[in-house]
Amino acid sequence: MSKPAPDTPADGPAMPKLADFMCFAVYSANLAYGRAYKPILEELGVTYTQWIIIVALWEQDDQTVGGLGEKLFLESNTLTPILKKLESLGYLSRRRAPDDERQVIVSLTPAGRALREKGAQRTLVKATGLDPEEFSQVQNAVVRIRDNLVRHAAAEGS
Repeated sequence: MSKPAPDTPADGPAMPKLADFMCFAVYSANLAYGRAYKPILEELGVTYTQWIIIVALWEQDDQTVGGLGEKLFLESNTLTPILKKLESLGYLSRRRAPDDERQVIVSLTPAGRALREKGAQRTLVKATGLDPEEFSQVQNAVVRIRDNLVRHAAAEGS
């Protein structure tokens, strides 16, 4: 009688390993990106979350806190202290919407725009080891996965 392979239980197929989980691949890639971005962000004097807020405002300035939170997948109670910090650093301003006092509008200051422009030339595409076409394909696939998971979670929650 033959023995089962070391990673195969005697009563069935092998259990998935950590490396088999897509969620771990995405999670660990995120951590690797964070480490790779660290020297760039340290030079700019911001955190990764602060940086993506600046990038989002550079793409579309004068956004509501709610709209910005949706775009960045951040809750308002997480986003607000980060926005306050960026405001204290002089990179953005917050003001109440004139037509709806409940809405807060966030805008980049000239210093915030300059910070974005200073860091915009730094990308990590080359560091991934992918050519630009492969990079785009992987990025699109990850976005598709994210969007599908968001839809799934919303459907499960209703």
